[in-house]
Amino acid sequence: MPRLNSALQALYGRVLRRNPGEAEFHQAVHEVLESLDLVTMRHPEYLESGIIERICEPERQIIFRIPWVDDSGKVRINRGFRVEFNSALGPFKGGMRFHPSVYLGVIKFLAFEQTFKNALTGLPIGGAKGGSDFDPKGKSEGEIMRFCQSLMTELYRYLGEHTDVPAGDIGVGEREIGYLFGQYKRITNRFESGVLTGKGLSLSGSTVRKEATGYGVVMFTEHMLATRNKTLDGCRVVVSGSGNVALYAIQKATQMGATVVACSDSTGYVHEPKGLDLDLLFQVKEHERQRLSEYARRRGRGVEYVEGGRVWNVPAEVALPCATENELDVEDAKQLIENGVVAVAEGANMPTTPAAIDLFQEAGVLFGPGKAANAGGVATSALEMQQNASRDSWSFEYTEQRLAEIMEGVHERCATAAERYGRPGDYVLGANIAGFMRVADAMLAQGVI
Repeated sequence: MPRLNSALQALYGRVLRRNPGEAEFHQAVHEVLESLDLVTMRHPEYLESGIIERICEPERQIIFRIPWVDDSGKVRINRGFRVEFNSALGPFKGGMRFHPSVYLGVIKFLAFEQTFKNALTGLPIGGAKGGSDFDPKGKSEGEIMRFCQSLMTELYRYLGEHTDVPAGDIGVGEREIGYLFGQYKRITNRFESGVLTGKGLSLSGSTVRKEATGYGVVMFTEHMLATRNKTLDGCRVVVSGSGNVALYAIQKATQMGATVVACSDSTGYVHEPKGLDLDLLFQVKEHERQRLSEYARRRGRGVEYVEGGRVWNVPAEVALPCATENELDVEDAKQLIENGVVAVAEGANMPTTPAAIDLFQEAGVLFGPGKAANAGGVATSALEMQQNASRDSWSFEYTEQRLAEIMEGVHERCATAAERYGRPGDYVLGANIAGFMRVADAMLAQGVI
């Protein structure tokens, strides 16, 4: 990792001591601090006021027990988390993740990133994240419902449309949000539709919400390419993952004229040089929740399925990591660069290791960090909050138009900040500086908070 100046290095040391063993959080903080060296040279007041250290400390960290009963009648125990990181710009906002890898360090890193991501949208929302080490895979509908109800029985007291508004994330979709919302309504005796986003349309949800993160990644990529007089039209694209974000990134990239030649899941990847069959892919992954090996079996000749392989070995001009954190490492970056990649945009949160990011930037590859590139999901969640507050419902076309405008604004804020600080085209620097300054200035305006 690049060196920090002495003041920021001392601050980072304090973060490490206060948050031992939380590697993901340490990585996220270090990445932001790297970008602030230039800022503190021009604006020493950010260091003198202590605002940087305050931004690295969550406002509230909630950890709780989640007891639930499985189908055999056995009592199970999971742990729940909600890190309400920063509310300087608005109510806490961020998703809930259900996955065995969840622990405090993961949730804290996600909430820290979410704070700056939300700031980049230009919308009045703070940053938070939550979840549990519960694994929904292999669980029955009844088990998932009972788990969600138990979680909400504890968490509800910390939520509210003006306080903290969760949404979905890995392992949490419309089904889980519906169960969480139903229990919240049951406990509070209020139909407070704005307390959760990512709801189904029957529960005052928003059109475009499930598509938004994937669509937004592709929109951001198109804006990056435009700075070099290129477009997605005619490009080959590889995507890691085949969940919600990946599927809708594949769909939008295809709509914009790209050929998506490969995607992956936890068992391997499929490669189809003429382009993936979207109808079959959605049927297998979204509706049937099966492995990509089943897609390859049904598709037949012309499709290569590589069990345990790395999707980044497939040649393409655009790469979209949409699976999980630190999935794209140095060796993957070398392979992509060798294969002629032009742009990489993160659909997942922090999926690229710091060393891999350095390689991309040294090679002149356009790189869109997750806090900017995948801001479309939370942006549309904020649009859902607007519709709920006004008891309104917008069309798909109008909501997608609003999403496109927001993603254009995110790109503009990142590009402008990078240019202002002497590093045009450095979207990592631009995103960190633009997000930080919006949050920091709001905090300073509110006194010592």
